[in-house]
Amino acid sequence: MPSLIETLRAAVGSTHVLTDASDVAAYCTDWRGRYVGVAMCVVIPASTREVAAVVAACSEAGVAIVPQGGNTGLCGGATPIKGEVVVSLTRLNRILSIDTENNTLTCEAGCTLAAVQDAAETAGRLFPLSLAAEGTATIGGNLATNAGGVQVLRYGNARELTLGIEVVLPDGRVWDGLRGLRKDNTGYDLKHLFIGAEGTLGLITAAVLKLYSRPRQTATGWAAVSSPGDAVALLTRVREKIGGRVSAFELLGRPALDLVLKNIPNSRDPLAMQSPWQVLIELSDTMESDLDAALESALADAFEAGEVSDAVIAQSGPQAQALWALRENISEAQKIEGVSIKHDISLPVSRIAEYIARADATLERDFPSVRIVCFGHLGDGNLHYNLSKPAAQDNADFVAQTEAVNRIAHDLVHELGGSISAEHGLGQLKRAEVLRYKSDVEMDMMRAVKRALDPDGLMNPGKVL
Repeated sequence: MPSLIETLRAAVGSTHVLTDASDVAAYCTDWRGRYVGVAMCVVIPASTREVAAVVAACSEAGVAIVPQGGNTGLCGGATPIKGEVVVSLTRLNRILSIDTENNTLTCEAGCTLAAVQDAAETAGRLFPLSLAAEGTATIGGNLATNAGGVQVLRYGNARELTLGIEVVLPDGRVWDGLRGLRKDNTGYDLKHLFIGAEGTLGLITAAVLKLYSRPRQTATGWAAVSSPGDAVALLTRVREKIGGRVSAFELLGRPALDLVLKNIPNSRDPLAMQSPWQVLIELSDTMESDLDAALESALADAFEAGEVSDAVIAQSGPQAQALWALRENISEAQKIEGVSIKHDISLPVSRIAEYIARADATLERDFPSVRIVCFGHLGDGNLHYNLSKPAAQDNADFVAQTEAVNRIAHDLVHELGGSISAEHGLGQLKRAEVLRYKSDVEMDMMRAVKRALDPDGLMNPGKVL
């Protein structure tokens, strides 16, 4: 009887089953370098049929599977733990169809987010999901983690941008749910079981995604504010004055900006004066309109109200890109500085200022000299609240206190009606942490779904549940 490795080689070709330690190593470490695991092998199928054959073989052998896309996750969700088979979907990278009349794009799960954006643009459409890792992150991973990004405020997260999916189930069967329907009221909406499940219920192999009309005009502005409360007031003002044309509203604390200015070449502070907080605003419209004037008017009103102390509006595409680079390079700049304790949290927008004030005060009291790098998608209430010590050599001791830090950061999130994971998922990082905040009823329901679809627990074990 052939071994599992031999069966996998027969299914996908021997060159697409990696077993040498040097070849496998890159698939066994997460992007942050925090999690390092061990894999039996890495299998790189090229079609849904091959994925199904791989999953069926592993199921029959009783060997667990770890699905992996671009391996850009921040919670160890795509990292093997102890000898699983890693199934990399990077060869499933075809755009299958674009329907401009239905405003949908169908693609395989290994397509990078940037490739999908480019395909939509070529067709005269917009796929609005956007995040810093879009050149490497794949659609399958985006859906598995229900990715958010910078335009959730206007377009929603990955779940809201997906009409249908194709999934290989834990026993190797394929569910073809690739339907480009906006209305389908024929029972449970099964796709939502797999979106955000981090590969623990099945392996997403393709998706039907929503497209939108491309904006004819954008306006990008950068404003200095004295506090998160002023930033929230500015958000309210801009939305009331400009409405649904607000596509992004990002908050950056001074330490976050300083890390980018220090570590990313060619970075420049857009304003002459230093401010403790800054806001990046983007407007877009499919109609011809003077968005620069609309943004300038809103900022002028905010200046008169004392919400804004200084501001600049990009006068060209390169200037807008330079502003966005300051926001998008924060994670890379922080990685250069060494490890940190990361919190990806969501709160009602109305509680953001209270959270930052209370969390900052408690953490600075209990952990003197802590560096608080706070930034995120203020428009949808998602903060990246990251903590480290200014001196990299002190971080190992500080990270060892993660549990105590989390009690402060996460307990306050829960008190204020928020979530401890907004867009990064649970993975390995928050698997135990979430038990503190979810009710027994909610956990029982999640475990029941897991048992129903993956009774042998072979799909991405050690993650989420």
